[in-house]
Amino acid sequence: MTKADYDAFLVPVVRRALQTHDKVRLYYETGADFAGIAPGATWEDYKVGMEHFTRWERVTVVTNVEWIKHSAYFFSFLMPVTTKVFSRADAAQAREWIRAE
Repeated sequence: MTKADYDAFLVPVVRRALQTHDKVRLYYETGADFAGIAPGATWEDYKVGMEHFTRWERVTVVTNVEWIKHSAYFFSFLMPVTTKVFSRADAAQAREWIRAE
């Protein structure tokens, strides 16, 4: 994942969602072919999260990458949003959780 990926996909999607919703939910899943996150993408991820700090309703991270799991748990304590981490085998459960009322 690169900064260009964030700029081309994630940032516009989040901005559009925030134009019509007070709160948004984020479902983030790494693919089986995940090769890493470029430093610029890490910075973009941080900026997107902090720019809309109070507007996140729920975040779920679906991954088998251990350092991403640990990072998600660590940062969940710093964010005013309910965050859950699931393994890829539990992706269906993660989708149910992110959609639940």
